[in-house]
Amino acid sequence: MSVPRMLTGDRPTGRLHLGHYVGSIANRVRLHQRYESFFIIADLHMLTTRNTREDIERVAVNAREMVTDVLASGVDPARAIFYLQSAIPEVGDLYTLFQNLVTVPRLERVPSLKDMARDAGKEEMPYGLLGYPVLQAADILCVKGQVVPVGRDNAAHVEVTREIARRFNHLYGEVFPVPEMIASETPTLIGTDGRAKMSKSLGNAISLSDDPATVRRKVMGMYTDPNRVRADVPGTVEGNPVFAYHDIFNPDRGQVDDLKERYRAGRVGDVEVKEKLAVALNRFLDPIRERRARFEADPGFVDELIVEGTERTRREVRQTLVEARRAMGLTSAYTQVRRRAERRRRAATTPA
Repeated sequence: MSVPRMLTGDRPTGRLHLGHYVGSIANRVRLHQRYESFFIIADLHMLTTRNTREDIERVAVNAREMVTDVLASGVDPARAIFYLQSAIPEVGDLYTLFQNLVTVPRLERVPSLKDMARDAGKEEMPYGLLGYPVLQAADILCVKGQVVPVGRDNAAHVEVTREIARRFNHLYGEVFPVPEMIASETPTLIGTDGRAKMSKSLGNAISLSDDPATVRRKVMGMYTDPNRVRADVPGTVEGNPVFAYHDIFNPDRGQVDDLKERYRAGRVGDVEVKEKLAVALNRFLDPIRERRARFEADPGFVDELIVEGTERTRREVRQTLVEARRAMGLTSAYTQVRRRAERRRRAATTPA
């Protein structure tokens, strides 16, 4: 590979939000020009927490929405390979080979898995969710990904991938690169409720595709300093979601500093602070909305992008699987058996 490869992606559970943007999409936009970039639509990963018929029936629609959001955020479709995970069964074969290179206690130490199970309302850990990092390793290594942009909650998953790659190469020879992680500058974005990270399922998210009125409504309902009952009461800026969003999305540093100073002194109300945040967020989202509208105006474009990317990726994965099986000696085992069977058939049909 002359150009290093990047692997990243999301589960197709709906439209993306600001948390996705700061956690990974901003990195993808910045990095995809430097790498051969594979974007996984991880519908098999989705099944670990969302596996009803209704969930599965929504995959095609959600995949289209998700890819559109990524493109609208600034990823160039000519420099991105989008593919549907479930359409490449060979990934499952690689996943099976990797399962014996990691232990159950090691996977149980991945902190985000318990959080994912809890958020999905699971009283016990499903087998598939416990193996989530192993399937993720197959996703990354099947295309020989060399870099992976990650948020804080996925860093431990990628570390499992690194361990599996090293273990495989040690046992069977150099087949896989050990991928490097590229961490987001803003690993986690608190939700509008101020209680948990932004999540569609928790209803505390601002979507990249929200219209200006929706953004303003969500901002005006945001959690702030609970001890501040009037505008003339000094407020706390640290840990205040409204100011956390100002710090990330409002480029007018003078305005932000002024709001913080007056907020701490009890000389500005929450309404003004939120109004200015709504303006800043809508200004940030306007170019994304405009690009989304252009892609939506070309029906079938995103679908064609996914099909072409999936077909290309499957060719890559098939070659990787051949190399992995050959390194392990699995291909020679069946070859030996087949040759002996052929010799017996020839002997049985040869006249005495």
